[in-house]
Amino acid sequence: MARRTRIADFAAIDFETANSNRDSACAIGLAIVRDGRMADLRSRLIRPPDSYFTNTHVHGLRWKDVRKEPAFGEVWQDLSPLLEGLDFFAAHNAPFDRSVLGACCATSGTPTPDREFVCTMRVARSVWNIYPTKLPHVCRHLNIPLTHHEAGSDAEACARIVLAAFENGWRPWPPAGTSRKGGSRPSGRRAARAIPPPARRRRRPGRRACRATAGPATRRRRHGFPPGRDPDRDSPAPVAPP
Repeated sequence: MARRTRIADFAAIDFETANSNRDSACAIGLAIVRDGRMADLRSRLIRPPDSYFTNTHVHGLRWKDVRKEPAFGEVWQDLSPLLEGLDFFAAHNAPFDRSVLGACCATSGTPTPDREFVCTMRVARSVWNIYPTKLPHVCRHLNIPLTHHEAGSDAEACARIVLAAFENGWRPWPPAGTSRKGGSRPSGRRAARAIPPPARRRRRPGRRACRATAGPATRRRRHGFPPGRDPDRDSPAPVAPP
């Protein structure tokens, strides 16, 4: 009987920010998965470093909603025990949440967790070939409930995307020598459906590049040298007065 592959223990994380500053987290959602099951779900409000809010239209939070809440350092200290023994973090558009976590840790003087991030946007593209790949599109495809931009709901949805990918044979870290983008590359029929990386467009050389690569005959004509004269050694031919 084949041995069942262990599903990794991980935490799905989601941040909402007050403004464009990465250290302005005003809410965090954390979904903990252990042994393939949702073990814990936390959602906390955070008081950002200042009262400047420009993302209220995204998540509905205002300064008055968070001004009496603890700062990031205190919230993270409360949540940190839940992260012990986990294999990785998951996030939808992981570069954003990873940068928010790093900036908030730096501002608060909190050590940054040393864990890999899995991006569920890339997982959705590689496993199910979903485009566009925003969180509502992926959740609609997989029938996952979602209240978008509510940090706890976003984190739970992200965790369920990873669990669904595990059921489809996806694994977070591929064998040596293969790509790690979004976890392991799909195999078999999923590999045939995967979208190859876009081809890089070659830029046409500019006028300066064309001049620099011009041959001797072209340079002689361009600088007014008669045939047989070398423009690199001879001076231009004299021009007769009109």
